[in-house]
Amino acid sequence: VSPVPHRGAGRPQSRCQLSGTGMDAPTPLPTLIRKKRDGERLEDAEIRSFVRGVTEGTAQQGQIGAMLMAIRLRGMDAGETLALTQAMASSGRTLAWPPAWHGLVVDKHSTGGVGDKVSLALAPALAACGCKVRGSRGWDRDRGVPEPLCPAVPLPQVPMISGRGLGHTGGTLDKLEAIPGFRVSQSPEEMQHILARVGCCIVGQSAELVPADRVLYGLRDVTATVDSLPLITASILSKKAAERLSALVLDVKFGGAALYPTQESARELAQSLVRPRGPPGPLPAVPCHCPLSLPAAPGHSRCPCSCPCPLGSQPCPALGAGGVLLWQCGMAAGAEQGRERLARALDDGSALGTFEAMLEAQGVPPDTARGLCAGTPAQRRQLLGEAKVCEELPAPQE
Repeated sequence: VSPVPHRGAGRPQSRCQLSGTGMDAPTPLPTLIRKKRDGERLEDAEIRSFVRGVTEGTAQQGQIGAMLMAIRLRGMDAGETLALTQAMASSGRTLAWPPAWHGLVVDKHSTGGVGDKVSLALAPALAACGCKVRGSRGWDRDRGVPEPLCPAVPLPQVPMISGRGLGHTGGTLDKLEAIPGFRVSQSPEEMQHILARVGCCIVGQSAELVPADRVLYGLRDVTATVDSLPLITASILSKKAAERLSALVLDVKFGGAALYPTQESARELAQSLVRPRGPPGPLPAVPCHCPLSLPAAPGHSRCPCSCPCPLGSQPCPALGAGGVLLWQCGMAAGAEQGRERLARALDDGSALGTFEAMLEAQGVPPDTARGLCAGTPAQRRQLLGEAKVCEELPAPQE
């Protein structure tokens, strides 16, 4: 992994790298806030100046909040949104991968919803799809991972830079941090080591990776600007641009449990996400219904141990997005064949073995990772802890 300069760089060489251009003279932030507040268009250099102030800490939180609200109320056109995405993506390091991984670095991003646990299953399932494996009875008991039945071949690599909860939705990172020892902050070098060893990792923004998004993401949650279309678009695509992906699928949730209640509003977000076109080739954005219903085990600590896909059961909502990704990176002849391959990985235990290996690689003690993946529901709850006060609220109907 090597750093890519985010200041003084030239124009991007491909759509995969959304990089900002050179150093611009700083514009007083109150001037920019006033301009956007009054409905005027911000120039690319002005947007870069704002993001630089966010990243370097020269912008006050009140000023950042005021700009977020101005953007929420006045919006941004496609050019402004692209400039914001580029500036945020180049606020930190851009990942670079070994040549052997060319065409195999993939990811999926969801806009989130209550009970959304797809990433916990999809990342290890994709990483497990590179070669045939035996079922759970064929696992190496010391390592807890499946034994390969074929020679080593290039595997899909899944570097997920995920997010925390926003508004009423839960965050993938919050769920994973409920597992004792799990570390979401990883350097680019650590990410490459985990990918080489396991094939997937799930991390968060950091001082090195998309630091501007880390600041803006947290402030959006406390300034009632979570549902801003350009802010959502820039937040998601800046993280994906920093990953230097070969293929990406966007899972756009709608319904009572999602940020956007209707399919029409979700479609607008999907179109906004597709328009900047970070990675090369088609960029699918799939609207997915997220109805207002409680998950079987609500709460950050209960979600990881109730997620059905890593535990090998089906059907699984990850299959659609995963099938498209396997097709896009050449690991399947079509999306349906990709779905079938992913289903086998979930069913034969290889995805679960990879999930366990990922937990260990990101700091979870081996006994804890093994207990979480192989223990009974009661044992998993004991490992993750229980709230001091629990109240059962029965539903009047199914």
